[in-house]
Amino acid sequence: MSRLVVADAGPLIHLEQADALSLLELTGKVLVPKTVLDELEDGPTDISELDFSVEQIDIDTDSIYPHLDPGETAAIVVCSDREAILLTDDMEARNTANEEGIEVHGSVGVVLYGYSQGALTEETAKRTLRELKQDTSLYLSTPLIEYAIELVESGDAGW
Repeated sequence: MSRLVVADAGPLIHLEQADALSLLELTGKVLVPKTVLDELEDGPTDISELDFSVEQIDIDTDSIYPHLDPGETAAIVVCSDREAILLTDDMEARNTANEEGIEVHGSVGVVLYGYSQGALTEETAKRTLRELKQDTSLYLSTPLIEYAIELVESGDAGW
């Protein structure tokens, strides 16, 4: 697949917590900015099993989008430069990317995409969505998870 997806720390952390990190590889060629990788070094998230590339971003991440953290900024800059898809679970980063015309998906979208590609059964997709809400540090509203489960049940999941 030639599509490039750039991951911020959120989906890497949350999908790993839900034991669904491998779904990222279905979405395209995964790129993780070095800034994001540095953020993950201090935490318990292990992405060593994920097939991804790393890119160093030589920018002042504090000045471009001062309302975002450096990892989110680096990911958005790469997406803008490379016409890539952003993977983030941060609402401010999502809003900024949308303003820049960048396609954005989060952890829920990755699970839905995995289901749409046949990598997950309906039951596994629904269980993984519930695990994202219950077993990870990601805040997801009950209506959002219910809607995502409805998309799975209707066969309308995917990007």
